[in-house]
Amino acid sequence: MRLAFRTVLAMSLSMSLAPLALANDTHSPSFPAKETTMLQARGDFDVTLTPHAGPEGGPEFGRMGIHKVFHGELDGSCEGEMLSVMTATKGSGAYVALDRFTGTLAGRRGSFMLMHYATMTRGAPQLSVTVVPDSGTDELAGLSGTLAIHIDDKGAHSYTFDYAIN
Repeated sequence: MRLAFRTVLAMSLSMSLAPLALANDTHSPSFPAKETTMLQARGDFDVTLTPHAGPEGGPEFGRMGIHKVFHGELDGSCEGEMLSVMTATKGSGAYVALDRFTGTLAGRRGSFMLMHYATMTRGAPQLSVTVVPDSGTDELAGLSGTLAIHIDDKGAHSYTFDYAIN
C-alpha cells in the first residue's frame, strides 16, 4: 500500500511541476524569448504604519497595516498588510508584506500588487519588493518589475521602480 501511495504521489508531483519546468525551459521553441524594454520611475512616498494584533507566539511577532502615498512618476496610494518578527539577536529579523497600489504610473492608470520580502542580519538589511505577476489592471495590465526603497538619514522615503509593461 505504501509503495502505491508513493507512486501516485510521485506521478502527481511530476504532473503538477511539469508546467514550471516547461516555463523555465528557455530552449523550448514553444516559449520564444520576448524582448522587454525596462523603464524606470523615481519619486518619494510617505508611509504610515498602524499596529494590529499580531499572530500568537509572543512579543517578537508584529502585524501592521500599511498606507503609502506615492509622488512622482508613480502617483497614487498603497494599502497593505505586513507581518514581522524580531529575534533575540539585536538587529536581526524579517518582514513580509503585500500591498495594492492604485493610481498612475507614467500617466497610465490602474492598480497592481507588490510583494515585500526582507531580512535583517545584525543590522544589515536585504529587501526585495516585486510586482506580483499578472496583478496589473486597466492600463497597467502586463506590468512587471521591482521597486527599491530608499530611506535617508532623516527617515524620508523615496523609490526607484524598474518596470516593463508587455
